Amino acid sequence: MIKAVFFDIDGTLLSFDTHKVPASTEKAIQELKSKGIKVIVSTGRSINSLDHIKYLDFDGFITFNGGYCITKEGDVLFRKGIHATDIQSLIDHAAKNEVSFSLMSEEEISIFQVTPEIASMYALLNLPVPRQRSYADFDMGSVLQTNIFIQPEEQEEFMNNVMPNSVASRWTPLFADVNPLGQSKQIGIDIFIKHFNINIKETMSFGDGGNDITMLKHTAYGIAMGNANPEVKAIADYITDDVDNDGIYNALAHFEVI
Repeated sequence: MIKAVFFDIDGTLLSFDTHKVPASTEKAIQELKSKGIKVIVSTGRSINSLDHIKYLDFDGFITFNGGYCITKEGDVLFRKGIHATDIQSLIDHAAKNEVSFSLMSEEEISIFQVTPEIASMYALLNLPVPRQRSYADFDMGSVLQTNIFIQPEEQEEFMNNVMPNSVASRWTPLFADVNPLGQSKQIGIDIFIKHFNINIKETMSFGDGGNDITMLKHTAYGIAMGNANPEVKAIADYITDDVDNDGIYNALAHFEVI
């Protein structure tokens, strides 16, 4: 029996075309909640970038790819930041190599130079571009995640040389999500199932990007959206329809969860 379902946001709950949650997904979440099944967001987004979906009354939020877990009541269950030396190393590297990046904490998203790449990312997510600020008064120890605009083929060398205490994952070729070494959505799931006293065998998850792979492999049922990346589909227990074609509702009905 499924007692908790974990949902990625972009490309899973939210359509990239409409920037809205499909009506069928809203209905599915309402049916889950009516059965007492916990519904939990699991995203690479900041805790401050969830306005699109908060109206659905989720029971909890795994944000920053597992780095910051908080209940709907506002109780912080887990927080882990990127090593400050990695952030300083990134800033030093970017000063010489013109790498675009953003720094994210539970308080804000900080941009130091709004490049075309950064502007395109926020347009993709239908979010406003954060204000620019300087390094002078920035708290290096506050960073939970950074988005770094490097090509996939450059990622391994970059991480080894610039941010060795961190790990990169990506759901788009545009940029990599970078989090503390060992951090992933799987960690967030374990935090919440312990909090709600749920067995991992009673869980299901939905995702579409590379940063969803650990989550889909960890839950009892890992569902890839029809629009998911090929590597996500390859490890999924089930492939459903696209986000815009009732994918979440159809999979939950297929497994008779609703």
